Amino acid sequence: MSFTLPDLPYAYDALAPYMSRETLEYHHDKHHLAYVNNGNNLLKGTEFEGKSLEEIVKGSFGKNAPLFNNAGQHYNHLHFWNWMKPNGGGAIPGELEKKIIEDLGSVEKFKEDFIAAGVGQFGSGWAWLALKDGKLIVAKTANGESPLVSGATPILGVDVWEHSYYIDYRNRRPDYLKAFVDHLVNWDYVAELYSKAV
Repeated sequence: MSFTLPDLPYAYDALAPYMSRETLEYHHDKHHLAYVNNGNNLLKGTEFEGKSLEEIVKGSFGKNAPLFNNAGQHYNHLHFWNWMKPNGGGAIPGELEKKIIEDLGSVEKFKEDFIAAGVGQFGSGWAWLALKDGKLIVAKTANGESPLVSGATPILGVDVWEHSYYIDYRNRRPDYLKAFVDHLVNWDYVAELYSKAV
């Protein structure tokens, strides 16, 4: 299976003022495209040719770092564009909200912990809401890693590489994360991934 760059599911300016057209043009058209092109080149002639993206990510982890880095980032970004929507944030669908409260204490506590994970990730990486052994967890990973490689299913992730926020927020990563949680998250997509995971 070769990698392809998906179109954004909204216009480039649709997430403003929380994420600008310029950020999306650079992030999607340049950074994500580079992961796709590099990933395709690195995939050629390997045992992973013809496998699904999830199989490539899990299989190359710890074995083929260049391929893993690009495949992992492709996987993360395929979801990242869908984890956001114009006029996002807001109410969390019922079943998922119930599970967040049950496993993480409260919606507010989850949001605080999720933002703290993103702020606390030293250097490049991601913050996550994932399902592991039937329970929701908040996690953070470095670079292109995701909870997928530790036996969990990511249902929400936020990119804290500087190219994700520096144009709009400069070094104010906490402000970017708060804006993401309050105004960008596409909870319907998160709920859909949660339903599939359970």
